[in-house]
Amino acid sequence: MTTEQLLQERSGNQCELCGTTANLVAYEVQPARNLGADGFILIDEKCIAQIDKKEEPDAAYWQNILPTSMWSEVPAVQVVSWRMLNRFREEGWAADALDMMYLDDELLEYAKLTGDHTGDASVQFHKDSNGNILQQGDSVTLIKDLDVKGSTLNAKVGTAVRNIRLVHDNTEQIEGKIDGQLIVILTKYVKKQ
Repeated sequence: MTTEQLLQERSGNQCELCGTTANLVAYEVQPARNLGADGFILIDEKCIAQIDKKEEPDAAYWQNILPTSMWSEVPAVQVVSWRMLNRFREEGWAADALDMMYLDDELLEYAKLTGDHTGDASVQFHKDSNGNILQQGDSVTLIKDLDVKGSTLNAKVGTAVRNIRLVHDNTEQIEGKIDGQLIVILTKYVKKQ
């Protein structure tokens, strides 16, 4: 049996966190520890996006999930539940759940390995002028004429910039090529195509 088949059998073909049955994926709980199926959980795409911080955190969504999933007998589900509860620990429901949850020393050490428990649920995203989240490789359009410093290049409104790169240490900047020249562009001057 493949890992995914084992997970489907273990979970009854449901997300091991929220219980949905659509768009399920075998998700390896990081850091990988070569535990076979025990190092994976079967979850849906929304849970993955929230866990991997690819979309805005939704406390209301998790409030209905984590107080149940934390009691799972599957260690990987317990670890993910503990990490997500820690992201929302400022919320009363999450703090209460964390007070009730128990992980043995080895599992707690594993849960802490990513350091994810030290931060909160807030995630900084690169967003365009309309608040849409930008991803690496997206295409954007300029909404303002831009003079490029140190160059005679003047990028006009409506210019398309394809295959952008995100500036990792500054969520207000992206990089893209205009007329073959790589420039830094402020996200407030672009809209996602």
